[in-house]
Amino acid sequence: MSDTPFGFGLPPEEPENGDEGKKKDPTGGGQGSGGSANPFGFGPGAGGDNPFAAMFGSMNPNDLGAAFQQLGQMLSYEGGPVNWDMAKQIARQTVSQGTPDGTKDASVGPSERSAVDEALRLADHWLDGVTSLPSGSVSTVAWSRAEWVEASLPAWQKLVDPVAERVGLAMGDVLPEEMQAMAGPLIGMMRSMGGAMFGQQIGQAVGVLAGEVVGSTDIGLPLGPAGKAALLPLNVERFGKDLSVPQDEVRLYLALREAAHQRLFAHVPWLRSHLFGAVEGYARGIKVDTSKLEDVVGQFDPSQPEQLQDALQQGMFQPEDTPEQKAALARLETALALVEGWVDAVVHEAAKSRLTSADALRETMRRRRASGGPAEQTFATLIGLQLRPRRLRDASRLWASLTDARGLDGRDALWEHPDMLPTAQDLDDPDGFVHHEQLDFSELDKMLGEAAKGPQKPAADADGKDAPGTGEAEGREDDGKGDTDR
Repeated sequence: MSDTPFGFGLPPEEPENGDEGKKKDPTGGGQGSGGSANPFGFGPGAGGDNPFAAMFGSMNPNDLGAAFQQLGQMLSYEGGPVNWDMAKQIARQTVSQGTPDGTKDASVGPSERSAVDEALRLADHWLDGVTSLPSGSVSTVAWSRAEWVEASLPAWQKLVDPVAERVGLAMGDVLPEEMQAMAGPLIGMMRSMGGAMFGQQIGQAVGVLAGEVVGSTDIGLPLGPAGKAALLPLNVERFGKDLSVPQDEVRLYLALREAAHQRLFAHVPWLRSHLFGAVEGYARGIKVDTSKLEDVVGQFDPSQPEQLQDALQQGMFQPEDTPEQKAALARLETALALVEGWVDAVVHEAAKSRLTSADALRETMRRRRASGGPAEQTFATLIGLQLRPRRLRDASRLWASLTDARGLDGRDALWEHPDMLPTAQDLDDPDGFVHHEQLDFSELDKMLGEAAKGPQKPAADADGKDAPGTGEAEGREDDGKGDTDR
């Protein structure tokens, strides 16, 4: 059984890494031929061969009542493509089990909240000197893992619903039209089960991810509420555990990254919708393997809901190899790389003269990305996209070069409109982008202002003040002379 819940293929090296990860699984949940119950392959599975174990527990007699109650909830679900109530429940259960190293979630104490608040405020102060974008943090917060789950689920919903909806729509299309009326109850039941299955898988993934993330922007997207800069003290401590770096420096460096992301998303008003829209656009181009879905519909047994689970895990989706889909993927990868590259460049500039371990922390973060950290792998699993570390490094170099060539204002002004940002080709040739002739936008504004006065000309003609038969070219020439006189 595939470890990818929605059937997206990972890059060639990922299966080896995934297999190696299973061997290291201290619970043994990923070993053997039965497949892992953890659909994302990030940590120990809770259920072995039983796809419902994470939800139903050990299935001892005392749990059967709750198990059947939840099964009833699955069958009666009539919401969207994902049962997000179930996702939330599974995520919180996963968090409560702790991480593979035995670390349990805990409420954040006053001293930890104070340390996070101080670090985020100091980080914002340091960033004032390295970017023209003002602070984007309205408030600061220290989250437990469970609190991160609660805060991030609305963003996950925006990311995942467009993908999950593909299955829901396909379920109603695989049967001949004359059979759909008779099969209505079955299709409805399968959609309910599909929403529950997606909810279970996403909930487990988010719960495992909650044990790894250090803030609200680890995947380059804003997963928390706008304007709320957040760190997870427990995970910050885990991040720096084996680095031989003072904990205060680790916290400050991660606070710089969080605060830099907050500035970008707060003061580039189009960016948030642009990124989420790019994800949705890519999801629309995903092709559902209808032949496999037809087999599932034809053989579906309501008394064996794990059949649908198996189908989801074995793969129903294939990214369409069309020019439009390739372009959508390129736009999304480039936009995310530019966000992460800008943050990397700005944070390094702020930290290099203040934190003795700035270089080591920067490289640790880059390696975390290069090795396909949990955030990137979760994102790849959910929408079939994995950020390429080479793009992130190229983007960081490009933003640093822009700082040297154009200054802070010139560099950050590129965020005013998506059409002004570097493209994927520019990441291949950053020097060409940095040193190409810059447009004089003041002249463009002047031209647009003159064009806006165009409708006034016919009125003058009506008064007889202009020579009859004056052509469009002559009019432009006269306008040019007039500009020269002025």
